Amino acid sequence: MNNLKKISSLFYVSYGNGLELYKLELANDDGSEAVNFVSRTSKNNSVVEKVKRIDDLEPHKGNVLTVAVSGSVLETFLQKQQFYTAYHIMILTPKREMSEKELLFYAYVISLNKYRYNYGRQANKSLPSLVIPEYNSKEFEDININKLSKLDKNSVIKNDLRLNIEDWLEFDITSLFDVKGSKTTSVLNLEEYRKGKYPYVTTRAENNGIEGFYDFYTEEGRILTVDSAVLGYCAYQPLPFSASDHVEKLIPRFNMNKYVALFISTIINAEQYKYNYGRKCSQSRMRKSHIKLPAKNGVPNFEFMENYIKSLPYSRSI
Repeated sequence: MNNLKKISSLFYVSYGNGLELYKLELANDDGSEAVNFVSRTSKNNSVVEKVKRIDDLEPHKGNVLTVAVSGSVLETFLQKQQFYTAYHIMILTPKREMSEKELLFYAYVISLNKYRYNYGRQANKSLPSLVIPEYNSKEFEDININKLSKLDKNSVIKNDLRLNIEDWLEFDITSLFDVKGSKTTSVLNLEEYRKGKYPYVTTRAENNGIEGFYDFYTEEGRILTVDSAVLGYCAYQPLPFSASDHVEKLIPRFNMNKYVALFISTIINAEQYKYNYGRKCSQSRMRKSHIKLPAKNGVPNFEFMENYIKSLPYSRSI
């Protein structure tokens, strides 16, 4: 196994059709006009009926994954035939050619994360950022799909920890971090330097915001960065880095390791709905904001945060 990758790094993530089955005409046979109808059920590969093709609406092609993002959250299946979908179904289309074995594996590891969700927490916003292990094609030769449930999830600790958000407390961002801006470095300036090991962090909302690596940096690592241009995407930067415009820094006022950083950045990213192009995640807004975190004796329970991340599947690869 190489490392953990966001789903959006491996797949194009898109919404399904959002159709209602009762409004469609059922197909009486399996002919060319019969199209699978995919819902949020956990049975029969999520296919509940075959319907007739809809005029002016092309079905989705097969050899993709469908994911329920509400209801039976993160039930994931390989769709080998053309299909339409109900509401709250997302479609994962591979960014590279993948065998059926690979797709079945990714469907399995995505579904392993469904314990994180319930009927009160949907996955429509968090699915693209969910991390899963990436294998190369040769490694798949050694995987027995029929024995996937017996795979070692390769977590650091084996405890099965649960989140009880009702017991969390709110903390001001400024009680946890110093909020500061970064020095703006343009890509043109970076071209004077060789490719290197230090990331160039931008406002892109994937891959930790990184656009490339150079032999140059202006900021110290082991902090969180936040995009203040669009939606407030937060990422952990373990290494020193340089940055584009609108990259803000959250410098911890406590001893923050990578596990705690990943926990807190995930919580911050869950707040992205508060921001849009007309309401930026500026430094002043960040200083006034707060987040809910696990707590013990009235203070953040960093030990629990660390152990929770370590208990996740494949956390040993972090």
